[in-house]
Amino acid sequence: MLILMLASVYLNGVNVDGLRSQKFDKCKAVRIDDRGDIHLECPGYQAERQAAVPASTLSPAPLIPSAVAAAMTKRYWLVTEEQEGAAAQYDVDVFLNAKFIRRIKAGEPQVVLEITRFLHPGANKVRFAASKRLDGVRKSSSPASFLKLVVGEGNEGGNTVTIDNPLIESKRTAAETDNVNEEFTLQGR
Repeated sequence: MLILMLASVYLNGVNVDGLRSQKFDKCKAVRIDDRGDIHLECPGYQAERQAAVPASTLSPAPLIPSAVAAAMTKRYWLVTEEQEGAAAQYDVDVFLNAKFIRRIKAGEPQVVLEITRFLHPGANKVRFAASKRLDGVRKSSSPASFLKLVVGEGNEGGNTVTIDNPLIESKRTAAETDNVNEEFTLQGR
């Protein structure tokens, strides 16, 4: 069982955990509280929580990501683990059902990402495209230096994520030098 801590991000007091691909210029203050939550004070920006859309207004096709997540009975997470910092020197592009989700960079802090909204019931394709980033010098050649990605079923409670059922594991070590593409099939339920 894998237990991880989750932090939330707040923009001017509004939780924006699901926000992606945004840049905030001229923030007045950034504060990290005792739970690890990040609070951004950025005058000129406004964040609002969208109200739930009544089911009667949804068209039957195609399914929107939130409708797909609602159809799933399990929650799925992508979690990274790195040993010896960035010594493995691998960046990994993550694709779910042929859609680019994000790049995991060597040396970045642990990633804990809920991926349920990108999945659907039944067979899903998960692809990891790992690229060795030597940057002129090799930091290590030890198999003990690694970057590991785990995808599994789990839940969050409070400030932690627990992976109850690991389904996919990919590990790149500093001993490797080749770029590697791995594809897995995950049965969403």
